[in-house]
Amino acid sequence: MRARTLLAALVGALAILGLCGAMAGAGAEETKIRVGAIDAVLTTPPDVERPPVVLLIAGSGSTDHDGNGPQVKPATLKKLSEQLVARKIATLRYDKRGAGGWKPEFGRPEDFRFKDFVEDATALVNYLRSSGKFSRIVVAGHSEGGLVAILTARRVPIDRLVLLVTAARRQGDLVKAQLEKKLSPDRLEPIVKAIDAMMAGQIVDPPPQGLAIAPSMQPGIASAFTEDPIDPLKLIERPTLIVGGGRDRQVARLDFIALSAASPLAKTLWLPEMNHVLVDVTDEDDDLAAYNQPERALDPVLIDSVANFILANDAR
Repeated sequence: MRARTLLAALVGALAILGLCGAMAGAGAEETKIRVGAIDAVLTTPPDVERPPVVLLIAGSGSTDHDGNGPQVKPATLKKLSEQLVARKIATLRYDKRGAGGWKPEFGRPEDFRFKDFVEDATALVNYLRSSGKFSRIVVAGHSEGGLVAILTARRVPIDRLVLLVTAARRQGDLVKAQLEKKLSPDRLEPIVKAIDAMMAGQIVDPPPQGLAIAPSMQPGIASAFTEDPIDPLKLIERPTLIVGGGRDRQVARLDFIALSAASPLAKTLWLPEMNHVLVDVTDEDDDLAAYNQPERALDPVLIDSVANFILANDAR
């Protein structure tokens, strides 16, 4: 009987927690918008006149406005949006080019260049600014989205910049470092040579095994491989927050350190247990599982720190 009583109490407590989570987002207004060919979701908190708004920029791959891709579905951006809106901060999140299929409005896939991502984000910032509905425009980039955020901040005025587990290296160099941990030297060598060739503006035909990038698509990929975040970050004078995670297997602590050195006045946050999709994990198996656990909560210190940074009145 006692066990049943404890079980009932536990179920009741969980139900209350679930209800509290639902109530946190209750009343939020969610609006689907389109800016150019970009589909986006604007979420605003209830009963707040001219709240700050955050443009959430997803990481690499065909990632949608929730932060999900074809292979992994952690719902990182959806969860971050919900938590920020509960703290009276509006969010705008959007489907990256290629999410859900390539639209004719984007032109030919082989003509894509990394600057197109920056132009999309710039257009969304301009949309937010021109609406006159928001007190502050913040750009927050996750992973590769951090590079897009940095380049966007150099293109258009913003009020604050947030970099979430963002690399400090060119993406081509980052990919090589990631593959070095997974592949034997004999398999790695031809891939590294191919990446170096693409970064130098060459076409690799045929591409080596393990790097299935068609020759027609290589100039677009190379345009991403060669963008360096450090020099443009040094030129950004707006308040900046740099966040890294100790259990991130994709972006190393040295990236966090290098970004912090490039922006010495930035606020920094190092979360030892947080992984690349912004949740706390215990080991490698737990880390891998988190990439497909959309119900898993984000690191609570991350959420509070990002929200406090967005709402703060300090000048830097």
